[in-house]
Amino acid sequence: MSRFRLHKIAAVAVLIGVSAWVATGEFSSVGSAQNEAPPAAADAAEPAKAPLRTVAVITPPRITHARAIRISGHTEAEKRVTLATRVMGVIESLPVKQGQRVERGDMVMRLDAKDKEAAVRMSESVVTQRQAEADAAERLVGGGNAPKLQADQARAALSTAQSMLEGAKAELAQYEIYAPFNGLIDRVPVQRGSAILAGAEVATLINLDPLLAVGEVSERDLKFLKIGNEADIRLVDGTVVKGTLRYISRDASPATRTFRIEVSIPNENKSLPAGMTAEMTLLADPTDSVILPRSVVTLSADGDLGIRAVDKDNKIVFFPIDLVDDTATGLVLAGIPADARVIVAGQDLVTEGDEVKPVEADAAMIRKLIGQATDGT
Repeated sequence: MSRFRLHKIAAVAVLIGVSAWVATGEFSSVGSAQNEAPPAAADAAEPAKAPLRTVAVITPPRITHARAIRISGHTEAEKRVTLATRVMGVIESLPVKQGQRVERGDMVMRLDAKDKEAAVRMSESVVTQRQAEADAAERLVGGGNAPKLQADQARAALSTAQSMLEGAKAELAQYEIYAPFNGLIDRVPVQRGSAILAGAEVATLINLDPLLAVGEVSERDLKFLKIGNEADIRLVDGTVVKGTLRYISRDASPATRTFRIEVSIPNENKSLPAGMTAEMTLLADPTDSVILPRSVVTLSADGDLGIRAVDKDNKIVFFPIDLVDDTATGLVLAGIPADARVIVAGQDLVTEGDEVKPVEADAAMIRKLIGQATDGT
């Protein structure tokens, strides 16, 4: 009986406690009170803003630089001609030899032409005779002792004789070969006394002043060249000379889509030979540009080659570049605005539109980027 009373007492106590808790109204916030926090506590729970990435920038000085277009080619003679006979015969005189310099009009070869010389002498005699007959006929007609027709016949006979003389001299001239211009005898494949057929080669004459450096320029570089541009030519033996662009073909090679160019090189003493391998560096008109380390060049999201810079709002922008030249101290680039703050360190870790913290690159960093010694000088 006592145990029953004890249970009753306990139940009444629990009932009283529950009633008191219900009366407080706290039961309506179960599950939500634990998730809600005071405004100050919520702000403290938000993640802190990530710090801005630091990049090194420079504002490169502007320079005026001529684009260098490098082309491989070879040297050629400015003029080259193969002298050949027009008739067959035996070589009577060959007054030149390989390597000899000749002037325009100098004899190169003469064939034996005794019969042609005899024909010329006979034609000259006939002309002399016909001239005398024409003079006599003129005197007779003038004195009234002969009809005018006789003088006309005499003049016609004289004209015929003169034409025959000119023909004989022309035939004789075919047995002789003369230099058509000043140059150098490069090859003489025949010898005095040998028989030769019509059209056979007698000698090769070349003109080495000026000497030509010949190469092919690409479609992309063609627009930067014009007649009169200066050029530096390095021959395979190490000789370096200067020249002037004198010819640009306007018809591309169908196989390579390149255009032939010719650079004229002064060669007064004929010391530079034709046929040597040559590397030509053509200098186009100067353009406004900057010099930057090779490492600053990067790719945009679209795959374009260029540089990244920081604008006035410290956000990343991208500028496509035009490669002007590749020098020992860096790349010469065009297409970069004058006030651009170019990123020289960290450009591959950011993308266009990112906000960054730019710091000016010091001299030591720039020397390191361009590969020079960092000795502090």
